[in-house]
Amino acid sequence: MPKVAYDLILPEHRTTSVVFASPHSGRDYPRTFLRRTVLDAKSIRTSEDAFVDHLFDCAPEFGAPFLRAGAPRAFVDLNRGAEELDPALIEGVPRIGHNPRIASGLGVIPRVVANGKAIYRGKLPLKEAQRRLDTYWRPYHRILQHQLNEAHALFGEAILVDCHSMPHEALDTITRGLRQRPEVVIGDRFGASASGQVVERIEAALGAAGLTVVRNAPFAGAYITQTYGRPARRQHAIQIEIDRSLYMNEQMIRPNGNFNAFRKMMRGIVAEISAIGSREDRLAAE
Repeated sequence: MPKVAYDLILPEHRTTSVVFASPHSGRDYPRTFLRRTVLDAKSIRTSEDAFVDHLFDCAPEFGAPFLRAGAPRAFVDLNRGAEELDPALIEGVPRIGHNPRIASGLGVIPRVVANGKAIYRGKLPLKEAQRRLDTYWRPYHRILQHQLNEAHALFGEAILVDCHSMPHEALDTITRGLRQRPEVVIGDRFGASASGQVVERIEAALGAAGLTVVRNAPFAGAYITQTYGRPARRQHAIQIEIDRSLYMNEQMIRPNGNFNAFRKMMRGIVAEISAIGSREDRLAAE
């Protein structure tokens, strides 16, 4: 089993309502899990948001908490609902309605990784699925909501930035006819998970750094933005998907030659986004 459910890095002084989180960057693959999967050590990592935590872990320097997953996505997907159990993988789970994520093998306990490669041979006991939820999924979401509650208590609002990466090929279907290929996709569930003002500020921070940004296509946000985005209550949730090819070799799953420069650029973006939730910024806006 992975050693921890999450790693929370807190700022010395909390100065912003922004909370950064990376639910898919966990890379603790225990031997017991690797012995159980039919995939090799590289293939099992293809659905992981590799190195995304390194792009955002400077957040505490700018007064914002940073939460990252301990368990890898192939083991338990923190961006799915606890009820999204796959009957094709988990013993004793009834088929109820149609859920496209479950149907594609990407439930809360994934059946496949990228390109539809099966993780297991055979099924898992329901008891094993529940143990993963109790040990990893529920603690992660408890601490995430706690951080948002604290932000709301301190600043009167909470802004969750849900940090992800996407395969370069993920945008192939939407780039035809576009002058520039998008490099970042912002997901706000078409305006349902965050106020337009917050999204515009985040988009501006990314654009000012020279990145080409689009909204909601092909990623509008999943369970986390849907669950935590409550703009009417001043709790905003925005998903950021970054093209992996900008900073890593996708085939080898390792940083590429641009990694350090890209990470330095992201440091400036994280600083700009953190400032959105500062008291000083809100007072200036007023």
